[in-house]
Amino acid sequence: MLRYRDLLGLLPPVREPAPGRRGVYSASGNGGAVTSPSGRSAQHRQFGEDDLAAVSLALGIEQRYDISPAALAFGLRVLTEPGVRAEVAELGRRIGRIRPLPARALEFEKERALRLLNLANSPTRGAGSRRSGARTG
Repeated sequence: MLRYRDLLGLLPPVREPAPGRRGVYSASGNGGAVTSPSGRSAQHRQFGEDDLAAVSLALGIEQRYDISPAALAFGLRVLTEPGVRAEVAELGRRIGRIRPLPARALEFEKERALRLLNLANSPTRGAGSRRSGARTG
């Protein structure tokens, strides 16, 4: 189950084990046995207390909201990837689960995007390099 969660991105990134560290759990398929002090099971991922707490939190979220690990992984993707977030928000507006943005807010966002595009496309970023037609505010 931990490998599946790792593939979904639900585990913290792999860290190098600290030298001489004891009491670290391994995902070697041996039931979460503690690794030896010599570190012989270094080919297996090592889980510290913080890693186990993250896994426990994920399990709690899945149980509390009755969702799958894949659904939780997608929720994290929505939070971290702006393009995915925008598409999911648009779907929510189209199916009526998210109220449409007020027209004024849309106009503000449109103007802001145009200003940013003009700044990105200008050869020099000085004040005199703005293209005509773009309003600033």
